[in-house]
Amino acid sequence: MASKGGRYRGSVKDYPDFDASQDAENLYKAMKGFGSDKQAILDLITSRSNQQRIQTIQAYKSLYGKDLIHDLKYELTGKFERLIVGLLQPPAYFDANEIKDAVDGIGTDEKCLIEILASRDNHQIHALVEAYKDAYGSDLETDVVKDTSGHFKKMLVVLLQGTREEDDIVSDELVAQDAQDLYEAGEAKWGTDESQFIYILGGRSKMHLQLVFDEYEKIAGKPIEESIQAELSGDIQKLMLAVVKCIRSTRDYFATRLYKAMKGLGTADNTLIRIMVSRSEIDMMDIRESFRTQYEKSLYSMIKNDTSGEYKKALLNLCGGDDDAAGEYFPEAAQAAFQKWELSATTAARIELKGTIQPAADFNADSDGKALRKAMKGFGTDEDTIIDILTRRSNAQRQEIKQAFKSHFGRDLMADLKSEISGTLAKLILGLMMTPAQFDAKQINKAIVGAGTDEKVLIEILGTRTNKEIQAINEAYLEAYHKSLEDAISSDTSGHFKRILISLASANRDEGGEDLEKAIEDAKEVSDSGSGDSTSLETRFMTILCTRSYPHLRRVFQEFIKQTNHDIEHTIKKEISGDVKDAFVAIVRSVKNKPAFFAERLYKAMKGAGTDERTLTRILISRSEIDLFNIRQEFKNEYEKSLHNCLESETSGDYLKALLIICGGDD
Repeated sequence: MASKGGRYRGSVKDYPDFDASQDAENLYKAMKGFGSDKQAILDLITSRSNQQRIQTIQAYKSLYGKDLIHDLKYELTGKFERLIVGLLQPPAYFDANEIKDAVDGIGTDEKCLIEILASRDNHQIHALVEAYKDAYGSDLETDVVKDTSGHFKKMLVVLLQGTREEDDIVSDELVAQDAQDLYEAGEAKWGTDESQFIYILGGRSKMHLQLVFDEYEKIAGKPIEESIQAELSGDIQKLMLAVVKCIRSTRDYFATRLYKAMKGLGTADNTLIRIMVSRSEIDMMDIRESFRTQYEKSLYSMIKNDTSGEYKKALLNLCGGDDDAAGEYFPEAAQAAFQKWELSATTAARIELKGTIQPAADFNADSDGKALRKAMKGFGTDEDTIIDILTRRSNAQRQEIKQAFKSHFGRDLMADLKSEISGTLAKLILGLMMTPAQFDAKQINKAIVGAGTDEKVLIEILGTRTNKEIQAINEAYLEAYHKSLEDAISSDTSGHFKRILISLASANRDEGGEDLEKAIEDAKEVSDSGSGDSTSLETRFMTILCTRSYPHLRRVFQEFIKQTNHDIEHTIKKEISGDVKDAFVAIVRSVKNKPAFFAERLYKAMKGAGTDERTLTRILISRSEIDLFNIRQEFKNEYEKSLHNCLESETSGDYLKALLIICGGDD
């Protein structure tokens, strides 16, 4: 049993007045006859501790000469069966069964191996090894070694020994030495010495490593997680990151795993079941608290919205309660939000934004122009040549190619391309051939003209561009459509949303640093919502969100939390609605982490039924020379898959080829 200050932190406790024989009889009755009483089964099993369930299994065999798990497997099906059967296994045997499933059959479930072996303590690892041997008659280490390879295999073997140091006595000298050794094994050398990472992260005590991580950040100027992401790749990277997260906070690690298991399209039920079963008598209360703090919603409410039937009822029983039934904010979340804004400020000052398209070396506009003419001349079109040239040149170089093409052939390259290629590839290639301002202006025009308005596009572009970029968009819009951008916005939008867009389109955002005294005043201005005047509140938000610099806004949002105990985004969502809310939230998220904002837009464009090619095309073109590399990193960190991999799954043909070149690599 896990404790916090001596308190039990599981959600499932010993049932008072427990009677194993009576429970066995009740379960027998629930399964007797036609059909089964699933409600009775789940209520009984989820309200008993694991030790009590084991006694009930024994009593069932004594009373009826039958195996309770076998009978339940016969009566139940699917996810509900897996959950109930998992609860009836001793913890070590449950882990052993999960790992057996992970290494058996075609392919390996590396995420399952990582989760279990990175998070269990020495005692749990020893019990797991013994249970595996008893249940399957084979050696766990041998089976893992057969099914894995490289440094990933080596680190798993180290963790399987269950020999992590456990003393609380920490040597400052050894902490400094380990931090320096990790730095020299990665950041300070060409290539990476994975063995040093394995040796230190696989064997040192939690308390020691927590201090090592602090010391490492002083030496490297970045958290060790960032170095691991840069120096390692594949499964060994995922395993090392999981170990670091568990060393820092096991509860945060499991809260994140649960959130990722349920967000997006579909639910990773095996992960959900495994964590809810394995942590229900250890630290589920802590995990619930971390979940609520990190994601501003309760674990209970997310399970309720993401699952159904008896399966949902059983999971909710294991969860043990709803921490946020009223939908109100809470102090822990405010503290976490404040820390995230602090991190946002330090990250923005430190991270270098990188595009994926650089100017081509040995560039020759004449040669490229001739190659493009040849690719389009005669019968058929050489799409590969068109893609290879235009996706591997910077925008400035493409403009030179256009000019050279006209000088040599007296023809308009854009018109020729439009006549030779079609569909999504044509939209992508033609978009690449425009200047950034022309491209954005065209996207805005498409969002405005015709039936209906695409507010999301207007918000995405005007809410994320710099003053210089917006000024260029204004000029390009006027030149292309003989109408000012402000007039176009005014004719197609209304109310506060129109005013927000016009304010953003005026390119009057301050570009200086933060002013603490003014930030305190600004925070007070937007926090004073007691009058109940929502119109006034929207105006105050607009004045500050649309005109203050990003560094200043980060300080405003921290001061807002100090004054109200609420995060600014939570307040916007609670107090404001519709397109105005969406615009303000987009600005806040862009201020917090612009690459993460675009990563989320790309993820949403590809998840679910169908793919939003317009959004894919727009973002990959517009960010390709600014921060697409950073967007790729945020995408991988947040969604545990690479942008490259998602593009491969969701698009095809020549369009896919072009997107992958612009994407710039598989993370």
